Amino acid sequence: MAVKLSSLVFLKRIPKRVGLNPSFSSLSCEKIVQIHTETDQNPPNSSDFESKIQFLKNKLHPDSLIRVLNSTTDLNSSLILFKWASLQEKFKHNVDTYYLMILKLGLAGSVEEMEGFCNELVKENFLGFEEAFLGLIDCFVRNDKLNEALRVLYCMNSTSSRPSLGVFNVLIGALVEAKRDFKDVLFVYKEMVKVGIVPNVETLNYLLEALFEDDRVDTALDQYRRMNKKGCSPNSGTFEVLISGLIAKERLVEALVILNDMLELGCEVDLNFYAHIVPLLCSINKLEAGIRLFKKMKASKVPPDSLTYGAMVRCLCRNLYMDEAINLFEEMMDSGITPDDDLFVDVVQGFCRLHKFSEAKKFLVDNDVDITCPYNALLGAYCNDGNFATAKDLLDEMFKRKLTDSFSWNSLIGCLCEIGKIKKALEVLCRMIVLSFVPDSTSYSALIVGKCKQNEPEDAFVLFKQVQQKCQVLTSASYAELVKCLSHKEKIQEAAEVFCHMSSKKIALHSTSFDLLIKGFCALENVENAIRFLYLAHCSGTSYSSVAYNSIVQGLSELEKTDDVLVVLSRMIIDGCPLQEETYSILIQSMSLANNADHCVRFLNVMLSKGLLPNSETITSLLSCLGRHSQMHIILSAVDQLISCSDVLDSGMYNMLISGLLKEGYRSAAGRLLEIMLGKGWIPNTETHQLWVGSVVKRELELGASIKENLGQKDEVSSILADALA
Repeated sequence: MAVKLSSLVFLKRIPKRVGLNPSFSSLSCEKIVQIHTETDQNPPNSSDFESKIQFLKNKLHPDSLIRVLNSTTDLNSSLILFKWASLQEKFKHNVDTYYLMILKLGLAGSVEEMEGFCNELVKENFLGFEEAFLGLIDCFVRNDKLNEALRVLYCMNSTSSRPSLGVFNVLIGALVEAKRDFKDVLFVYKEMVKVGIVPNVETLNYLLEALFEDDRVDTALDQYRRMNKKGCSPNSGTFEVLISGLIAKERLVEALVILNDMLELGCEVDLNFYAHIVPLLCSINKLEAGIRLFKKMKASKVPPDSLTYGAMVRCLCRNLYMDEAINLFEEMMDSGITPDDDLFVDVVQGFCRLHKFSEAKKFLVDNDVDITCPYNALLGAYCNDGNFATAKDLLDEMFKRKLTDSFSWNSLIGCLCEIGKIKKALEVLCRMIVLSFVPDSTSYSALIVGKCKQNEPEDAFVLFKQVQQKCQVLTSASYAELVKCLSHKEKIQEAAEVFCHMSSKKIALHSTSFDLLIKGFCALENVENAIRFLYLAHCSGTSYSSVAYNSIVQGLSELEKTDDVLVVLSRMIIDGCPLQEETYSILIQSMSLANNADHCVRFLNVMLSKGLLPNSETITSLLSCLGRHSQMHIILSAVDQLISCSDVLDSGMYNMLISGLLKEGYRSAAGRLLEIMLGKGWIPNTETHQLWVGSVVKRELELGASIKENLGQKDEVSSILADALA
């Protein structure tokens, strides 16, 4: 902890067995708590207890009471002894006895009773009670009893005594380090202000750290800007808290602004700052800022440690500044700092990304590298570049130098299998076995991928069974490749067996392979198993897309299980799986086959509202359903949308629409569609033409009858008038 309480004269009067010395650890505290917890509910041992009472009767004095309390591990017995002494004539507790009783209660976690004794100590107003409170706070903080320390502070602040700034800083620092709730930190800060203690930069640094921990970033930045008003100037710790906190909250621009503020102010920072912030900047790939700070570090004569050097070299390699990386690497070596093994790997990978394989090899040779992982990195780079001859030569060299491991052999085998050179891979595998390296699950995984690449899923499945018998686990990529290859070959039962094995091992299958498996089940009309496998996928952590659901919905539709289709649709919505164009098309066609016109139109309207368009097959199926049920008119608004946004409607669909509307008596709507159809240069088919002509003739006959009726009425009126005038 940054601050320690000063030694107090009072503490010298407390017996050593109380445990105030620095060696009093939280472990011993846990033992005390455990003893108290186990015995609190039990009556004290009568003989031992009576002997202690008898001893005190003969020699009742605060010092003798303290000795007895120290030898009493049972908290309940300690309380009884303390209260018994209080009732004795001519005996008066002192600050030491109260201190010990409060300490025992606090370490045992009896916070309420402890606070009661603290209040009694305040009322007694013993000489030195302030030092007692300070000692208790110090002891509780050192033993991670922060709730107890807070209660003691509150009791102390209720008196006229004033704890020092150091006490408050120790307590706030402990709360921050323990990541306690911000309200606890704020409580101590307010208690400090209440007694008129002015915070210093250390206090404010703790406060900033607590604000970041509580996700109050803007408040923390505001406190930083107001530090000068509180008579404080930001120091190394301030900038470390701010920059690391902002980076942790992914507010990188502001972090760089604060860093720039620090550099412009010329603030001198310490080794801890550099060792923390330089690697942090490198980890987020802010190379320019990292270099700037690293240069300041060297200018300030602060020697970089291995972590700082390593972070800088690694970041330079990531950004392919290999000359600078090598220079810094050599500087690091000249400083007597031994690089981590991983740093050699980073340098090799940097060269290989630039296709500077010879430089990578030279780097390893020049530095007398005799560890395996950098050579494995170079070997893998040769393989990925397709340079298998050089990779084989390097593997031979590594074997002679006793630098090969299973990963070395598997790297070459894996790359050969990935490009389908399974025979070459088998040759390497045989050599691996001859040289006493045992093939592992990675070796078999590579071979399975190779067999699948050569379109030999049967052989790959045999390898899988062998691995299964050995209780080994393949890589997830090889499982995915095997399931995909078996599904393509319509070997669904074998693919299902692989997936069941994966599920039993809680290994997730890639969603693309799983979708193919489900599609294969549904193609075999085994939709029930497909649905069961959705549950297995959920249990193994396998993600699946709408493709899997679409296959199931399609399968259920073909089996005419409309109700089950709607159940699966509900499951899709619950799982948050997006409904795509294909999903809606399958649903509409399914409802059309089930003659459910209302559901058809409802799905179409939702589909159009999401900007999705049905295909020709879906629209034809929908129109057929509506025509059969004389409900073509309920799709008119959707038809207007289809006409306005696409050319998805063809002449056949127009004929179906016009014919249906004419049959349902919607001649005006049919006429409007006929005009659009003719405008596109399409001629109505015979049925549509006959229906339209028939509707025209019918309309004319109806019109003629209406005129005749009107004329008859007119003649009758004229005759009446003529008779009247005669």
